[in-house]
Amino acid sequence: MHDSVEALLPADLLGFLPCATPDEWIMAALENQSLLLIDHAQCERKAASTAMSLMYRYVDHPLLLTKMSQLAREELLHFEQVVKLMEARGIDYRHIGASRYAEGLRGHVSRDDPQRLVDVLIVGAFIEARSCERFARLIPRLDDELAKFYRTLVKSEGRHYEDYLMLARHFATQSIEERIAFFADRERELIEAPDPVFRFHSGMPVAA
Repeated sequence: MHDSVEALLPADLLGFLPCATPDEWIMAALENQSLLLIDHAQCERKAASTAMSLMYRYVDHPLLLTKMSQLAREELLHFEQVVKLMEARGIDYRHIGASRYAEGLRGHVSRDDPQRLVDVLIVGAFIEARSCERFARLIPRLDDELAKFYRTLVKSEGRHYEDYLMLARHFATQSIEERIAFFADRERELIEAPDPVFRFHSGMPVAA
């Protein structure tokens, strides 16, 4: 019996996301598994880099330093695991252009702190939550090895989502619900709008 998305993911994570990944993206992912894995590896590397950059910028926040240090180590481990899995499948890791997703969200981040930090953390929560949701939707349709690997990632990426959201609330000087709702609207637009480039976080595939 295949795991359902609801069985794999906590209800609060599913409720945090403004929409489900379109079935059209799932089909495109299954047809482009090499590209999916290459971009997945790239996403893990970028996630580690984002965590490190926060550590360098906000050296006076011990809780942030601890959580981001843990997150960076986990993301780099995931990167190594994806590259190893790709190597076993004869897929060469190479640089590919990023999707519009992360920058599409970060383009709305406030310029000045403390709001800038809170926004960056909210964006991080959306990226991690969407990653979890896509892993969960792919798992029932993948070969056993890849499905098993993605099942382990759902747990750790879900923890990253929780950490980002917890930190956003911790450093905010007021309620962040309006900012979450704002970024949720932007996230939905990026996920549901036509997207000519297939990537792990890309939007609705455009027919060739």
